[in-house]
Amino acid sequence: MQSICDYGNLVNVNQRPLPLSDRMLELVAKRFRLLGEPLRLRILQTLEQGERSVNDIVGALDANQSNVSKHLGILYDGGLIGRRREANSIYYCISDPVVFKLCELVCRSTEEDLRSKMDEIRGSERVLARRGR
Repeated sequence: MQSICDYGNLVNVNQRPLPLSDRMLELVAKRFRLLGEPLRLRILQTLEQGERSVNDIVGALDANQSNVSKHLGILYDGGLIGRRREANSIYYCISDPVVFKLCELVCRSTEEDLRSKMDEIRGSERVLARRGR
């Protein structure tokens, strides 16, 4: 498995160090914090299908309107989504599609980690079963 750390520098998939300033590290950390809330990830997942109104998002998530609006504001302020007003409705869309690549990488890594742990458990179960014979 590839490491994302190389002597304190982040590295890209080609394993070239990406030295980052303190300011850039703070911006990267802020972006990760935006993605650290499950409801925000659910909102992004809903918006992956295209532009949606606040009411559409609330209905799709079966969530509290004020809570969804709060998280939409956070995602908007963080630059991950855009919005436009049409009459009395506000429509949201993804403004940084790179977020889906990041989520895909994290999901793939998580699946690999879980698969590895399940293989370890199955191996332990086989050992215990042989001992119990």
